[in-house]
Amino acid sequence: MPEKSGTAQLKVTLVKSAIGSKPKTRGTLRALGLRRINSTNVLPDRPEIRGMIARVPHLVQVEEHVPGSGVSPDEEQS
Repeated sequence: MPEKSGTAQLKVTLVKSAIGSKPKTRGTLRALGLRRINSTNVLPDRPEIRGMIARVPHLVQVEEHVPGSGVSPDEEQS
């Protein structure tokens, strides 16, 4: 099933270390594509991704990502 070009996306950032957490939690972070603190991954906004994020809310920060907005933060200030 092909996805639409305008599908919503989530920007997920690892903000706290997974050291000392359970192996299942570390596996969830790896499945989200997060390896180190401050590593970020843009993922499609789907129920399976939301479910993985729900397992590790204390370790990640989630933002809505607008693909192709074309405006960088440096350009906004001028």
